[in-house]
Amino acid sequence: MEKLVYLLWSDDGTGAGGDALRETLLTVTAGLLLDRGARALSVNVHDAPAADAPSPAPAPTGEPVHVAEVSVWVDSYDRRSGVDEAVAAVGLRSAGYLVTESLYDDYGTTGYAGPRDWADGERSPGVLTVALIHRPPGLDYREWITRWHGTQSPLSGALQPRTRYVRNEVVRAVTESAPEVHGIVEEGWPSAAHVADPMLFFNASTPEELTANVASMVASVEACLDLSRLRSTTMSEYLLRSFG
Repeated sequence: MEKLVYLLWSDDGTGAGGDALRETLLTVTAGLLLDRGARALSVNVHDAPAADAPSPAPAPTGEPVHVAEVSVWVDSYDRRSGVDEAVAAVGLRSAGYLVTESLYDDYGTTGYAGPRDWADGERSPGVLTVALIHRPPGLDYREWITRWHGTQSPLSGALQPRTRYVRNEVVRAVTESAPEVHGIVEEGWPSAAHVADPMLFFNASTPEELTANVASMVASVEACLDLSRLRSTTMSEYLLRSFG
């Protein structure tokens, strides 16, 4: 079993039109993917509910914004007949990647959300941030993984109110002309307000605590990510077909 992640970028660089894109992905695209053998399927999209939360690391003005993420589990990435085409049929710029998934935190494991109790196809509570990350130039691969997985993941879990945390390390691109991405990170938050309000986003009760938490986070992130290439978009999560 292998996981494929497809990213879609908006044409105008604003992320507008998310509700129409959501309906296309949840009905037309999802139907095609399930018909073509997807073992499990999820869709994350920058629709109206997610737009209430500003991106923690937005793209520069005029740069295309990744507005959706489609995750498809297949038996083998090189026998994914029709999957690339189903995503491309949406009509937006898209790219597909074979990834290794680490489900570091799931609903019910962090204290900020209970175990999942909603059905496949329903919108997950709260909001996601979906970040595209890159290993800093000159940083050894093993050291990068050590810092990302061994330092940044537990630190951010301690300092922030996460409800879910999925690390997708990119193995390689599976579609032509896909831009270089080293990791795709999905983080769940209790509400849009938790992303919009720095005090909530960093679990701070005083301005002094906020300053300290932000400083700790920035130091950790700078040690494992190329901040000049970091891009994050807020999205709604739809778990369309789960395992089991």
